[in-house]
Amino acid sequence: MVAITLPDGSVREFPGPVTGLDVAKSIGAGLAKAALAIRVDGVMKDLTTTLTTDCQLAIVTAKDGSDALELLRHDTAHVMAEAVKELYPETQVTIGPAIENGFYYDFARPTPFTPDDLEKIEARMKEIVDRDEAIVREEMSRDDAVKFFSDMGEKYKAEIIASIPEGQPIGLYRQGNFIDLCRGPHLPSTAKLGKAFKLMKLAGAYWRGDSKNEMLQRIYGTAWFDKKDLDAYLHMLEEAEKRDHRRLGREMNLFHLQEEAVGAVFWHQKGWALYRTVEAYMRNRLEAENYQEVKTPQLVDFSLWEASGHADKFSESMFTIKTQDERHLAVKPMNCPCHVQIFRQGIKSYRDLPLRMAEFGSCHRYEPSGALHGIMRVRAFTQDDAHIFCTEDQITAETIAFCQLLKVVYQDFGFTDVRVKFSDRPAKRAGSDETWDKAESALLEAAKAAGLETTLNPGEGAFYGPKLEFVLRDAIGRDWQCGTLQVDFVLPERLDASYTAEDGSRKRPVMLHRAVLGSFERFIGILIENFAGRFPLWLAPTQVVVATIVSDADDYAQNVAARLKAAGLRVETDLRNEKINKKVAEHSAAKVPVLVVVGRREAEENTVALRRLGSQGQEFVALDQALATLVNEAAPPV
Repeated sequence: MVAITLPDGSVREFPGPVTGLDVAKSIGAGLAKAALAIRVDGVMKDLTTTLTTDCQLAIVTAKDGSDALELLRHDTAHVMAEAVKELYPETQVTIGPAIENGFYYDFARPTPFTPDDLEKIEARMKEIVDRDEAIVREEMSRDDAVKFFSDMGEKYKAEIIASIPEGQPIGLYRQGNFIDLCRGPHLPSTAKLGKAFKLMKLAGAYWRGDSKNEMLQRIYGTAWFDKKDLDAYLHMLEEAEKRDHRRLGREMNLFHLQEEAVGAVFWHQKGWALYRTVEAYMRNRLEAENYQEVKTPQLVDFSLWEASGHADKFSESMFTIKTQDERHLAVKPMNCPCHVQIFRQGIKSYRDLPLRMAEFGSCHRYEPSGALHGIMRVRAFTQDDAHIFCTEDQITAETIAFCQLLKVVYQDFGFTDVRVKFSDRPAKRAGSDETWDKAESALLEAAKAAGLETTLNPGEGAFYGPKLEFVLRDAIGRDWQCGTLQVDFVLPERLDASYTAEDGSRKRPVMLHRAVLGSFERFIGILIENFAGRFPLWLAPTQVVVATIVSDADDYAQNVAARLKAAGLRVETDLRNEKINKKVAEHSAAKVPVLVVVGRREAEENTVALRRLGSQGQEFVALDQALATLVNEAAPPV
């Protein structure tokens, strides 16, 4: 007798071994038709898996969110590989995982793929779906599998299998005449894929990600359960291309990047105005929350990074210098060890805690050239970094306060949809399991007290402590991980930070690492794309342009601009001998929020015409009224 416990708590008993599909059929024909896989005691398995012992079972369908999508995309990668092998038999298949929003597969082929090839492959994939090929799991011994793929001419598959420990059974999946190495699980048949997929682009990729190995050809694709979701995703990509911060940065004259300073940003006057506005806003928020702003050195002896543990974790990403006197220095990749040095100056008492120490810290990390992306991923960046030194009893209160601050900041920048991930201990970490148990428990309790709903992001904590990751959803539905909060019992111990407790004993403070924006560069890139360059007035690099209709109004225009500047607005004038319609078009393209238009009548009547970005009309108002309105609208949130 096999007892199957379903998600609703009900139990179904079967006289002997039973497959997941059999269980689905016993519940209902509709569920059996919709079933894609099963989750047995929390582990995803093929729908045809035979169950021989009592277990908890859930039937996975297309409604099961990310789990179902990952299954679908993994299978679509296999179908793509099958199509490639049918069309181009000389090709070797290597690795093809599901990724966010899609999948890819790397191929070894002497002839480069072309965009026309992608159309042919996609068409063949749809034929394979129509064939409704059963997807069947097989197993071989390691050595037999190596020989099997070697004999097929698939040397890459054979190499992967040869690296697997001896004695471990090798899982293979067969569909039609195609067979692939895979742990699974998979859909029951190719028909379950549907046809809501599209091959997107070609790229190069080194075998096993090592630049010393041969270059392979990578085909990227996306897959969804229905055409509506596919079309929505493709539309989002079109919108993303229009909003690309690199293009808008050029068009709006905000910044540029060049080969002489790879991974570093050249901020132009308008871009720097935007940067300074964001920085000033954050500084005001931090001062209101009683943070102490500090500044720490760029170059620090490498021994500090060894003591903190960062050298062991980040040495390959650190820029280092050997001086003439044989000092080994590092350009700081983060601020935390330096903040501990400030904390250690002088004797600290429990009365001094919590101590909130903030820095707009300039950091440098080596990122591979292929990973760089505009100002979103760079080598030189500034973090809105802070560290809160507190007692264990203060962790929850400080977490709540930080979450409240973070929520306000994100709302002020236009982000109201925020998700939170809880990242627990990574494989490579400092500190004992007991310390990690305490840190993870403290952070989870604090998150709960702060009213946060979290999803687990396993193994993604910092090497010194667990982490909350705050993910923003932008105007076109993309997610951006920005803010973080980590609970750290490790660095205070490693760097010998202590305070005098109420009973006179010496104790280690807890260190809360936290950031709201993350890096300024990346966050500004996110802002540019979220607003498509059409910033709210308080953020806009140029808030107002005063433009003339006729040259007779030049003096009046300059007077209007002077008054607006004196009131704190970022203003430019356009006195060119051009038609006003051309000026309006150009400044609209430059995403200027407000155009103040003046001519002879406005000069005589001391009025202005206000034209707002995106509006076809204009509003005629007295200059004093316009000034008061714009000053009010341009005030940063408080």
